[in-house]
Amino acid sequence: MQHYKNFINNQFVAPQNSETIAVCNPATDEIVAHVSLATAQEATTATNAAASAQKAWGKLPGAERAKALHRLADALVARAPDIGTALALESGKSLSDATNEAIYAAEICRYHAEWGRRIEGEIIPSDSPSENLLLQREPIGVAACLIPFNYPVYTLLRKIAPALITGNTVVVRPSNNTPCSAFEIAKAVLDAQFPDGVVNILAMGHATAEVVCTHPKVGIITLTGSVNAGRKVLEYSQVNIAKSSLELGGKTPVIVAADADLESAANGIVSSKTTHCGQICTGVERVYVHRAVYPQLLKLLKEKLSAVQIGDRAGNPSHMGPLVSATARTNIHAMVERAVADGATIEVGGYIPEGKGNFYPPTMLTNCRQDMEIVQEEIFGPVFCVLQYETTEEALALANDHQFGLSSVIYTENYRDAMFIANNIEAGELYINRMPADPYQGYHSGWKRSGLGGDDGKHGMLEFTQTRLVVMKY
Repeated sequence: MQHYKNFINNQFVAPQNSETIAVCNPATDEIVAHVSLATAQEATTATNAAASAQKAWGKLPGAERAKALHRLADALVARAPDIGTALALESGKSLSDATNEAIYAAEICRYHAEWGRRIEGEIIPSDSPSENLLLQREPIGVAACLIPFNYPVYTLLRKIAPALITGNTVVVRPSNNTPCSAFEIAKAVLDAQFPDGVVNILAMGHATAEVVCTHPKVGIITLTGSVNAGRKVLEYSQVNIAKSSLELGGKTPVIVAADADLESAANGIVSSKTTHCGQICTGVERVYVHRAVYPQLLKLLKEKLSAVQIGDRAGNPSHMGPLVSATARTNIHAMVERAVADGATIEVGGYIPEGKGNFYPPTMLTNCRQDMEIVQEEIFGPVFCVLQYETTEEALALANDHQFGLSSVIYTENYRDAMFIANNIEAGELYINRMPADPYQGYHSGWKRSGLGGDDGKHGMLEFTQTRLVVMKY
């Protein structure tokens, strides 16, 4: 059985105490690895190492940092089988999906490497005829990167690649549910020959993570996680007025118009709720269907959801895998039960299967009201609600009647309706006739309680920079 050590200052360090995390396979309940839990002193050492390395790393030409990122991408591809194996065991993903996640992470690494020669400042006209205003972009310093459990390999590179190309160094805290793949990535960091201290990866409890996030040398904290986790990061950021970039909860609405391709809509909805057991921040949670096509779409959804099989994806990759933990399953099922008690109808699913593993079937609820908890609170699992609407204006109002604003979807063949929704939806993303997939050239940024700042593309990369204005009198 693997026992992973923390990665500090370019080496896997001997643990300072015997405290470990037992990592379980959520499909089998079996312990698959142990991970040393970092102490507060180790967290301080890692952050100090990152701070010591940052000045030299930040002064390297962007093209040189880009070469290091390309080497890291090559190493990720070479180590994809090992990274994928660790990820599959700790997450319940199929080996092919887990391995492909590592390869996709290498692509976002290459994408950000290409910004090395494109991080631009500005020349701003002055009111004085003998003065130039030069706005420069500079690294912030040390970035604390807090990684979620659902796509831990991809999200880790999604955070560190833009941080590194802009001249920052990083201290990474992977999820304690899925830390093993992060330490396999650390081996790729060694392969890529980064300077000492540039990348540090540690398994941490909450108190130790606070040590990193409140360290005076940390200039930005970037998190993908829950709203409550985001609030905690904002508390941490107040200590040293660190910048925060937060991608938080979502409650994606899908509007299905009367003229929609219902087969395509049904396939998209089912795929969204069964991929990684619905544990996706942009996964469908609310479906608003025009009354004229409600019966047809409901029939299609019931047929497709009923055909989904659940089980260990190591044995059959076509199955829908498990939730991350028994606690997650208990909480989701309790939400479904409360919805039923409040008048909702279970059309498919809604039960806890017998046997090992944290499995929960794809579940569809009807007869829901907009004010119900199941419609208003994030589920983060394979459960969604179907409601009806009469007009496009009503659908928009229902979709916007929410605390979250991460992603949204409309299925329609009417470009007027599509543009009306596009110009008025209160969300950082709108997908037309397809499900969310976060293209890394775009900008993944939430409105309302879905976050601050964002990831991906030019704007996600610029989150890791700060500006300096140079006023030159001549």
